[in-house]
Amino acid sequence: MAVCGAVVGSYIWWQHPQYRVEGESYIHYKAMMVSVALHLVLLMFEMLLCNKLETNQHMWMLVFVPLIFLSVISIAVCIWAFRHDKAFEMELFCAVSVLQFIFIGLRLDLIVTWSWVVVFIPTWIVLSVALIGVLYAVILAIMLLKSPDIIPEQRRGNVYSAIIYTLLVVPLLTWLILLCDKLDRQSDQKYLVICLPLYVSLVTLMLMCFGSKGGNHWWFGIRKDFCQFLLGVCPLLQEYGNISYSLQRNDRDSSLTARPPRGQHGEMCKSESASSTKGLIICEQELRIAIPVVSIETPD
Repeated sequence: MAVCGAVVGSYIWWQHPQYRVEGESYIHYKAMMVSVALHLVLLMFEMLLCNKLETNQHMWMLVFVPLIFLSVISIAVCIWAFRHDKAFEMELFCAVSVLQFIFIGLRLDLIVTWSWVVVFIPTWIVLSVALIGVLYAVILAIMLLKSPDIIPEQRRGNVYSAIIYTLLVVPLLTWLILLCDKLDRQSDQKYLVICLPLYVSLVTLMLMCFGSKGGNHWWFGIRKDFCQFLLGVCPLLQEYGNISYSLQRNDRDSSLTARPPRGQHGEMCKSESASSTKGLIICEQELRIAIPVVSIETPD
């Protein structure tokens, strides 16, 4: 899918040169090409892995060569993405995992005979730093919940962030502990049970994607946000959105029109309830006389 999206986007890029000067089109196109290059390297790793598992003809270090190359390239990609305000979560993960890929390849080839707890030391370090960040997010959310100077939207945002990061890091750390025990033959658990915390982290990561930054505008040559493109392709969704918005406006207008009546000669009637201030302001606005603007032209 990534290759097809890049091919279609590149075709539209070369067929319509006028699109290249629209805003940040050149940056979006370059980001798309970098992303598809990284996906091709991952595809090479998957092909080598399948060949190794089926034929067992080459060493494991050869299988991990594409991932090691990807990790080195991801360092430069992370710097470029940070300068241009682009998302780089996958590139950051690959950049910090270069030692991990080397250690796993050496251990599978039996070049080193370390225990798997030692082999996963780079991942332990990364998860430890992530766990410190989660603790900071949880403490900050608790402190802001008790602060009267913070608006409710900001409180909810901090609470949601703390919950999401907790559901992402803690199950991943649990999965790594169970996996190391299983590989070191200290546990008899099935791999399906061991991978359950990993599934929780993956589902949480999928949910986090809905709140991430906007995607690339040049995938499949749509040149706009995916939501806007989807509304343009499916008019029914756009019609549903318009109807829902108009219903909300009608409800709001009907609530505003329920105001205290006016007396004769345009005098304002006083309301007995304390909530009549909004109605009084609306009535005062209705009493204003609209005078048309007269434009007097200067004679020649």
